[in-house]
Amino acid sequence: MKHLYIHIPFCHRRCSYCDFNSYANVDDRIDAYVTALCAELAMLATSVIPTPPVSTEAAALRPTIFFGGGTPTMLTLDQIERILVAASQIVPLADAEISCEANPGTLLAPDYLRGLCQLGVNRLSLGVQSLHNPTLRILGRIHNAEEAQQSYLQARAAGFESINLDFIFGLPGQTLEDWEQTLAAITVWQPDHLALYSLILEEQTPLYAQVTAGRVRLPDDDRSATMYEMALEHLAANGYLQYEISNFARTSAAGPLPSHACQHNLAYWLNSDYLAAGAGAYGHITTPHDRHRYANRLTIDGYLAALAAAQRPVAEIIPLTPADLCAETMMMGLRLNMGVGAAHFAARCGMALATVYGGEIANLVALGLLEQDAERVWLTPRGRMIGNQVFQHFL
Repeated sequence: MKHLYIHIPFCHRRCSYCDFNSYANVDDRIDAYVTALCAELAMLATSVIPTPPVSTEAAALRPTIFFGGGTPTMLTLDQIERILVAASQIVPLADAEISCEANPGTLLAPDYLRGLCQLGVNRLSLGVQSLHNPTLRILGRIHNAEEAQQSYLQARAAGFESINLDFIFGLPGQTLEDWEQTLAAITVWQPDHLALYSLILEEQTPLYAQVTAGRVRLPDDDRSATMYEMALEHLAANGYLQYEISNFARTSAAGPLPSHACQHNLAYWLNSDYLAAGAGAYGHITTPHDRHRYANRLTIDGYLAALAAAQRPVAEIIPLTPADLCAETMMMGLRLNMGVGAAHFAARCGMALATVYGGEIANLVALGLLEQDAERVWLTPRGRMIGNQVFQHFL
């Protein structure tokens, strides 16, 4: 297996907009969780049938390990090392892209950052989200703008191969001027990669309750769209190549993908197989006789109980039909600026792209939402603005 996701569900404090599987104030469970996680990885190493890359495009990706959360940097270096040793039985660490998400509020120790690098973590993803301190407080972040910049500079000094910064636009009270200042600041920093997401207001979050009660207001859809267009223009003018709807990277090589593109996320967008470990993690496996997604137990207690009983902590197996595989390959692949290659689709789905979706593609091309040539199909700039509506045509 070439790709592995590892979920670390611990946080110092849950952010007001977050609906990820994360838990605060349970630090006393971390070491037991790491032990269970290593046990699950050992099970995966011996029980899951390896699958070949789904296409030539997928085969070109580096092996990847991605620590997501939660806040993986709440773990000690020794705990991360234990996990990497276990993970190395699934994904060889040599030449692998090893990514770790991080909260700037937990990264004020240069020794910790250098230690991560020495363990082999070569890509750091900092969840900055905003450079406006009042907004950061509304979001429940534990850092301020100055600490975010300090964390970035210390990470750069530590020697990571690639550093990503996450930002959100369409935030409470955010103006076009605020966003313009943020874009100007982050391009001065010159991170290798940027992920810019429009705020999604999730039910059952504190921010949702604040917005629906009228205590805070969000920019309307038109203003959020303007912010997105501002980002496209500003980042292109400052040397960043957009390669996915929300992702931009610096590049030192010609081609459709920038040299700092996230290899792990590319595996998702190419609808490749991947394993996942940890509470609430989802994996994706296809063999000639079995196509499914699996979901692990959501709670820390449930996860620990399964591993204590020497059982894989799988809560649900979701079968995937050939139609599911086709639809997912299109919806994920069209997020990429290079779109979906006909050869990639045929290799992944076992059917010709034109045979399965020729009519839908022709209609969307006529509407100005897709373009195509003999080799691939991709979203137009207009189609990218309403991507979710385009994707619905392939369900």
